[in-house]
Amino acid sequence: MAENQKGTFIVKINHTDNASWQGQVTWADKNITKNFRSTLELIKLMDGAITPEETKNS
Repeated sequence: MAENQKGTFIVKINHTDNASWQGQVTWADKNITKNFRSTLELIKLMDGAITPEETKNS
């Protein structure tokens, strides 16, 4: 994805244990689904999906 381009995500919350979310996130643009165990993990998955590869390696 190009810099500043947005992604579309579908988030399904299955549980709300320990003041955090657990569930599944689907990146609608690529039809990729991943499970997450915390809100922080959800944010990292979403950020990793839209962050360009060259930026990750810097």
